[in-house]
Amino acid sequence: MKNSVKEQHKKMAGLLPLLALLLVAGLQTKIVYGAELDTLIKAGADKTAAAQASQRRIDSTVAQSDKLLRQFQLVNKQIEGLQVYNAQLTRQIDSQRQTMADIAESVENAALIERQIIPLSLNMLAALEQFIRLDLPFKSEERQTSVEQVRENMDSARFSAAEKSRQVLELYAIESEYSATLEQFDGVLTIEGQQRQGAFLRIGRVALLFQTADQSITEVWSKTDKQWQTVAAGDYRRAVADAIRMAKKQAPLDMIKLPLQAPVNATASQGKAGVAS
Repeated sequence: MKNSVKEQHKKMAGLLPLLALLLVAGLQTKIVYGAELDTLIKAGADKTAAAQASQRRIDSTVAQSDKLLRQFQLVNKQIEGLQVYNAQLTRQIDSQRQTMADIAESVENAALIERQIIPLSLNMLAALEQFIRLDLPFKSEERQTSVEQVRENMDSARFSAAEKSRQVLELYAIESEYSATLEQFDGVLTIEGQQRQGAFLRIGRVALLFQTADQSITEVWSKTDKQWQTVAAGDYRRAVADAIRMAKKQAPLDMIKLPLQAPVNATASQGKAGVAS
């Protein structure tokens, strides 16, 4: 039995070197595998970091591309807007050029018209002055003074040709109004060598009458004889007095009988007429 134990001890002693060798080999293998695993892990981490860095670069490039695209689109819109604006400016410039050409033509025509306006205005003044002399003798001095004033303005550099023409036309407008108005104004008329105070009555350009303040004398202007003629007091005294009150707006307009001058080629010197509202 002792021999058996000894033999077992011998066997175990023989196995110990082998076990030690296996243990050392296992440790070496574990160390090698561990180093390779660390290398693989590190390589994987490096690849991941590189991939992340690459993705960041890609994302940055994409972002820059998007930004450039938006800027490009914005610039394109601005270019389109500028093209529309330039087209509008071109049309405006063409219109302004046409306007300038029209103005230049108008100035040229205005210069020609201005050279014609003054002679025409002077001729119109001369005709108006003659008309006033031949017209009913009412406000003759005032009307002639107006004509003379405008004639003086014709020679003045203070007024343009258009203003001078306007003044002449204004005189014609005033004279035209006299044809359709009923007017009364106080004044003095020489009758049989005596000055008599009274009221003048103008009915358009149809008739011009005068009645003394006491209504004792009524006169009518004769277009044919170019002088005043006495009207029978009993016939028209009241009618003329009523017409004067109407002209003063002291009575409503109504039909009245007045002594009127017949046309120049007619034989009658007086007639009937009405003043109506």
